[in-house]
Amino acid sequence: MTDHKPTRREIMKPMQLVGIALTAGIFAGIVTMVSTGAFTDRVNRAIAKGTYQGMPPVELGLVVAGGAFIVTLLGIALLMLAVDPADVVKRHDTPVLYDPETPDQPASGPLLNADGTEADPAKPDAAKPDAPTA
Repeated sequence: MTDHKPTRREIMKPMQLVGIALTAGIFAGIVTMVSTGAFTDRVNRAIAKGTYQGMPPVELGLVVAGGAFIVTLLGIALLMLAVDPADVVKRHDTPVLYDPETPDQPASGPLLNADGTEADPAKPDAAKPDAPTA
């Protein structure tokens, strides 16, 4: 096994992100064309006769594909803005979005009462009234 630790730039290459957006656009276009009947004989005959009402399914599919490509690309770009630029050149040997604080570790700092005084968990709370005795 190699000991190569990739940088964030190597992990999130720009052309791969454009490829993801392109794939999403192509998928949306194909789904739109199939669902509007672009590949059916009835729709193709109506378009050829000039009796088809509205935008032809192929054109609609191209519009939807372009819109999905742009929206996906903008979404990925906005998510990339959340990356700290100083963190781009660091080497990572843990997952990229790994949270270093685990729930098993206790919270730092003393335990405080509602009034801001330090609480001692070993002693019973003095602010609570004792149960009435009979």
